[in-house]
Amino acid sequence: MLENDFDDIQDLSEEDDELIIDSSDNQKFEHYRFVADKGQSLLRIDKFLSDRIEGISRNRIQQAADANCILVNGTAVKSSYKVKPLDVITIVMDRPRRELEILPENIPLNIVYEDDDLMVINKPPDMVVHPGHGNYTGTLVNAIAFHLKYEHGMDMSDPRLGLVHRIDKDTSGLLLVAKTPEAKTHLSAQFFNKTTKRRYVALVWGNVADDEGRIEGNIGRDPKDRMLMRVFEDDEHGKTAVTHYKVLERFGYVTLVQCELETGRTHQIRVHMKHIGHTLFNDERYGGNEVLRGTHFAKYKQFVYNCFAICPRQCLHAQTLGFVHPRTGKEMFFESELPEDMQAVIERWRTYTESREV
Repeated sequence: MLENDFDDIQDLSEEDDELIIDSSDNQKFEHYRFVADKGQSLLRIDKFLSDRIEGISRNRIQQAADANCILVNGTAVKSSYKVKPLDVITIVMDRPRRELEILPENIPLNIVYEDDDLMVINKPPDMVVHPGHGNYTGTLVNAIAFHLKYEHGMDMSDPRLGLVHRIDKDTSGLLLVAKTPEAKTHLSAQFFNKTTKRRYVALVWGNVADDEGRIEGNIGRDPKDRMLMRVFEDDEHGKTAVTHYKVLERFGYVTLVQCELETGRTHQIRVHMKHIGHTLFNDERYGGNEVLRGTHFAKYKQFVYNCFAICPRQCLHAQTLGFVHPRTGKEMFFESELPEDMQAVIERWRTYTESREV
């Protein structure tokens, strides 16, 4: 691992889920591996690693531990962990070791707000956020690199700049970009400390019983399918996750809800809503692309499949984003309209519901 790779760690806070990691970007990549000797005496892991990685400070290693990037025998540990004989220690990141620089590409951006410190971008659906896994071009970051390089002379290969959090490829909505190292540090801390305000709008299967509620359950990777996340009933697996939801509109077989994140785990809204029996509409990965509620009539099934065709993704939109400006200290709040595909599907369901009530 290069020294610059460790700079990325400030961007790997617990914002690791619905925000932070792209659908195609949700696995970790090993950058370093050590196996402790049989005669290893108990030693703090930050000291253990600083003795073995040239040019890396203990403070930087502690940041990596805080961001859950240091694993011992496959489990994230804090910097105070004492290394034991035969421990397998790995340092992981959310991207491969930097093999390619980020290439600027002239891709249109929907910039909601921009100043000298940051940008707020409204990401369209079906756009990968960060290069990786065969998607090294055509991503949101490639577009940001073009905008910053040619308009501001900045280098997006510098990990101290860029995205502060992420959303899934097929999720639309607001994303925050830092244009200075100071802004990146300040904004990343707000996400890590859960002081940002983020609300999503989702269309889910089923008639949600309560008008509002709170979902709490540890989220972790499904041991049977590493591409899926799941809720664990015990406290020993996964990470604490809390989602607040509120019903916006009911359509009988589906419900439009607003979700507010208290934490940010991978696929958090998708997993939590499925956990309470309300999988996101057309969420292929979690089974929402089947007719989960309604009648058995062919006409109804065709109606649902037509809706799937109109919005060929999970119906999830990052609608609002609030944070404190890193330079002025002013509270900032942004809101984006639902994209056309979601609006069209919601209108279809609204019309369908009204026709059934006549």
